[in-house]
Amino acid sequence: MNEYKIPAQTRIGHVHLKVSDLQRSLDFYCGLLGFEKVVMYGDQAAFISAGGYHHHIGLNTWQSKGAPPAPEYAPGLFHTAILYPERKDLAVALQRLIDANYQITGASDHGVSEAIYLNDPDENGVELYWDRPKEQWPTDANGELIMYTRRLDIEGLLGLLK
Repeated sequence: MNEYKIPAQTRIGHVHLKVSDLQRSLDFYCGLLGFEKVVMYGDQAAFISAGGYHHHIGLNTWQSKGAPPAPEYAPGLFHTAILYPERKDLAVALQRLIDANYQITGASDHGVSEAIYLNDPDENGVELYWDRPKEQWPTDANGELIMYTRRLDIEGLLGLLK
């Protein structure tokens, strides 16, 4: 049992979030972030995606309609991470947040990736990020991966849009 390793090609397929107001969440995930609505289950659930996949994010109010956000210091989801294919795509997303005057809670360079942090309308954490090519990931003298949290070069990121 201890020798088993999950296949390297395994990926997280989707996240399904309990939300308090379905339309407000659709406005955020589709209207602001740009996901596409794929399927609605009446007025209680929606499945949204990027690029026509059946769904990357499920949103539902089955147990949470009108409820307050989960307590910050309780077990649960820390954030959903949305991976952009290119650095410029992350810059576009950042500019959209700035243009909408949407609150950003953090911005970091992790060596392997660059990330923007925010909360959705239900205070679920959201990370928008892109991965540097693997050959650019920082390593120590022994070739071991190094990850860190440093200030994100926001000016350089947004400079890609000029």
